Amino acid sequence: MGPMATLDLTPDELLTTTRTVRKRLDLDTPVPMAVIRECLEIALQAPSGSNMQGWQWIVVTDPQQRRRIGDIYREQTQAYLDSRISVTKQFVDDPDRSKVQKRIGTSVEYLGENMGKVPVLLIPCIRGGREMNLAGQAAVWGSLFPAVWSYMLAARARGLGTAWTTLHLMRDAEVAEILGIPDDFLQGALIPTAYYTGETFKPAPRAPLDDVLHIDRW
Repeated sequence: MGPMATLDLTPDELLTTTRTVRKRLDLDTPVPMAVIRECLEIALQAPSGSNMQGWQWIVVTDPQQRRRIGDIYREQTQAYLDSRISVTKQFVDDPDRSKVQKRIGTSVEYLGENMGKVPVLLIPCIRGGREMNLAGQAAVWGSLFPAVWSYMLAARARGLGTAWTTLHLMRDAEVAEILGIPDDFLQGALIPTAYYTGETFKPAPRAPLDDVLHIDRW
């Protein structure tokens, strides 16, 4: 089978329109494993510390496995939304920003309720210790996350929607048991992957660059 068709996007368009997709994930249309494999082949081209390429990828498609992971994710989503760090409790003194945060909150809640129904759940893993110092953390996660982002960009280019989520990591041991993940491997994220509904993807509002840019010194 040849390469899957990709959208006609420039590199800048791909980078600025790869958005988090939650409510628009198509829960009913299967995603061919060939498409996921192609996205992961691209992900394997990402850099890693000392060229170790220590990543491992778990692609979960079995309905029962997805349901079990979805149950954990739903419970952790509700705990997060009830907490003081919830997205809906940020920027409450800014009416415009608060409105956006509340909209995101409903989207987070929707994904929490439906994570177990998403056709493909991807969990990227890498070997590492739980008591890493700052340098160790930077090396380990810096050797995994570029590849995860490459996967998400490749998925976007093939008409798939994704979301970077981590709420399940509060109960990572339970997920590890479900999936048989070895004790010396860490889970980095949970990436729901599906075709999406609608066509509109555009750059998101962001604070001006000069608000966060430091040249030579802080």
